[in-house]
Amino acid sequence: MVGTRFDAMKTRLFRQSVRFVAPLEDKSRLLLLGWTIVVAAACLLRIAFPVTPAAGIVDALILYVPHMLILTSPFLAYWAANALFPRGTEFAQPEIRLARLGSWRPLNALSARDHPAFGPVGIMASLLIGMLLNVPIRTAEFMTAVPAMTGSAPQWGQMIYMAMATDLIAMNFLYTLCFFMALRRHPFFPRMLLLTWGLDVASQVLVANYVGGAPFLPASVAASIAPLLDSNLKKAAISIAIWLPYLLLSERVNVTYRWRQSA
Repeated sequence: MVGTRFDAMKTRLFRQSVRFVAPLEDKSRLLLLGWTIVVAAACLLRIAFPVTPAAGIVDALILYVPHMLILTSPFLAYWAANALFPRGTEFAQPEIRLARLGSWRPLNALSARDHPAFGPVGIMASLLIGMLLNVPIRTAEFMTAVPAMTGSAPQWGQMIYMAMATDLIAMNFLYTLCFFMALRRHPFFPRMLLLTWGLDVASQVLVANYVGGAPFLPASVAASIAPLLDSNLKKAAISIAIWLPYLLLSERVNVTYRWRQSA
């Protein structure tokens, strides 16, 4: 009885993952439109009421440009995905295998597509959701923790603002790009996600060291920024700990992205 209920629950969750993943590609533009409406409103509000007023064009650009890049970073990733790996394209497998754990038998493209474990569904859908949600969550954290500043702000304020904004822009771009690579079954998706995780961890450490060296940085400001950096670092570390074994050993990942199945 317990086994039957467990199988029924697995089947129900699998079908729910299919219903979630199947329309994602067609709804990408709708998701980007929703992102634009919400984030543009937040950016305009921050630009209209900065912590320090702009004394000139250069000061205003320091306020304006990072917010526009935050807004457009997912669009840039979407355009890059369409240019580099268009929808509906089959991509060649890499010549050198980096994932060597386990015993696997190679499949050709048709055999991989016919395999029951083919496609970014099931547990893979949770990874897609995580990458997708990472963008708005980190953006919301930045908006609430880092005030909008112009070129007339103290040097330590400009350093914090520019460093945190640069980190957010880069990570939003990379996680969105990874999302589309996973959705379109690109063979380099596992490697790209691993690279993004590594850059995310390194970025938090670099930003912490950079901001920590800001001249005359108030202790209260440093204490308010530290939790955000710590949160980003922990999220990346937890993602690596949870998902790296799955990316290496999962039958679905290996069939979908590496065209091989368990020997």
